[in-house]
Amino acid sequence: MANISALGVGAGMDLGGLLDSLMALERRPMALLQNQVSSHNSTISALGLLSSRLSGLRTAAQNLVPSALQTPMEKFATYKGSLGDEKAGSVTVGEGAVAGNYKLEIESLAKGQKTIASSVNAAGGTLSFNFTNSDNNFSIDVAANTSMADVAKAINAKNGNVSATMVGDQMILTGKEGASNAFTVGGGVLNVASINNQEASSAVIRIDGIEVSSDSNKISDALAGVTIDLAANASNGMTTTLSITKNSDEKLQASLEAFVKAFNDAVGTMKTLGSYDKETQLAGPLQGKSILRDAESMLSKLVFDTKSSDGNLSLSALGISFGKSADGTLSLDVDKLKAAIAANPEGVAKFASEIGKKFDETLDQVVGTGGRIDSSRDSINSSIRMLEKQAEAMEKRMELVEARYRAQFTALDTLVAKMNSTSSWLAQTLAGMAPSNTS
Repeated sequence: MANISALGVGAGMDLGGLLDSLMALERRPMALLQNQVSSHNSTISALGLLSSRLSGLRTAAQNLVPSALQTPMEKFATYKGSLGDEKAGSVTVGEGAVAGNYKLEIESLAKGQKTIASSVNAAGGTLSFNFTNSDNNFSIDVAANTSMADVAKAINAKNGNVSATMVGDQMILTGKEGASNAFTVGGGVLNVASINNQEASSAVIRIDGIEVSSDSNKISDALAGVTIDLAANASNGMTTTLSITKNSDEKLQASLEAFVKAFNDAVGTMKTLGSYDKETQLAGPLQGKSILRDAESMLSKLVFDTKSSDGNLSLSALGISFGKSADGTLSLDVDKLKAAIAANPEGVAKFASEIGKKFDETLDQVVGTGGRIDSSRDSINSSIRMLEKQAEAMEKRMELVEARYRAQFTALDTLVAKMNSTSSWLAQTLAGMAPSNTS
């Protein structure tokens, strides 16, 4: 008899539905495995978030620690620069600056050359610009009967060492500031004035009598870490005072504020990860996990136990303490911190570096390479791989079970179909053998 493609067709029974129900029961353990894998993946994702927040706290802690070549005071030092006469310009201070007061004399400002061209040679040719700094030299091929405006466009599209501006029917050629950017125009293409409208010159200043020159009015190589911007209207011969002042308060306060914020971000995330909602009966992905409890305990212990090496300062002495909300977050009393810095700036700076070092070393055990989070992730991933192998083996077994059921149902379907056929034949035969009642 031919194979029956739809179970139950021959027997008139829903054997296909029965097979689906049986296989659904057989696959229940598979669903449990999939739920376990899903739960493990949620835990790994939660560990990633925990790691991110604790790493952020660790980074904030590391930012409190000076480099090997710095003292704590140098780590938090900030510098400001000013000129006694603001008309002379402004000062920007960066890394490497040293506090001090200096006499600043402005001998001359940097200017760019200006040359006027009155017309273009109708024959065209090669227009060349030759600079004192020959690295800036360039040339332009000019076709016959090219207009002044088109020559100006070609110059401006070249490299920026010379700009061309049309004023009426004449052209002003302007070079960059500085004597090294002086240029001559060659090739006979442009008819230029024999005398420049403005000569190129460099800025020249004296700091405590020492001469410094620059092609730009932004002078960055006079004092280490200091950039002087000479004002465009500063007059030659102007004398003023350049002051560089040191301040450790602002950076130290900002660094401790960033540390407290990172701590509170980590605590807030841990609270969410370990939460449990009684109404919805939904738990956070790390609720009840030892790694979360240990991390919370670790941070709390660090806050209580961290003291200065001389024993004179604690976090509370800097205005850092657990908030009134009792949720594990810290609060920072800025006024108390400022008072502590004012009373003992070196001691507070040193203690801040000790705080950073202790938190960094402790957090490394959790979020560092090979730390607790890495170990937990590795263990969970190992469990996932084991579950996936079990699921793969179970899937193969399900295929065999379904094939066995299908074979059994097919045989049943065939048998019942034959019995139905035999029954129908017997009924018809017996009906034909029945005696007639007619007389």
